[in-house]
Amino acid sequence: MQEKIKKRTKQIGLEIIKLIDELPSKPSVWEISKQIIRSSTSVGANYRAACRAKSTPDFINKLKIVEEEADETIYWLEILEESELVNSDRVTIIKKEIDEILSIVVASLKTLREKVNRKS
Repeated sequence: MQEKIKKRTKQIGLEIIKLIDELPSKPSVWEISKQIIRSSTSVGANYRAACRAKSTPDFINKLKIVEEEADETIYWLEILEESELVNSDRVTIIKKEIDEILSIVVASLKTLREKVNRKS
C-alpha cells in the first residue's frame, strides 16, 4: 500500500507542474505557481519521509505535514479556479485525487492516534 501511495503522491506533483505550465504568464500566476508547486510536491516528499519514520510518533508527525500540504494544495487549486486562471474541468481530477489522498492520510492518522492512546 505504501508504494501505491508514494506513486500517487508523486503523480500529484507532476500533474500540478503540467497544469502550471499551461497557465498564462502573469505576475499573479507566478506567485501562485511557486506556492502550489511547493505544496503539491511536498505531499509526495513528506509521504516518503513518513515511510522512513523511526517511530510511531515520528510517523504521525510526518503524516500531519502531508495532511497540511495536501490541504494547502487544494486551497491553491481553488484560488486558480475562482480567479478563472484555469478551467474548473482541468483541476477537477487533480482535486479528486488529492482529496482521496487526504482522506487516506486522515484515516491513517486517526487509526494511529487511537493505537497510541490505547497503549498509554
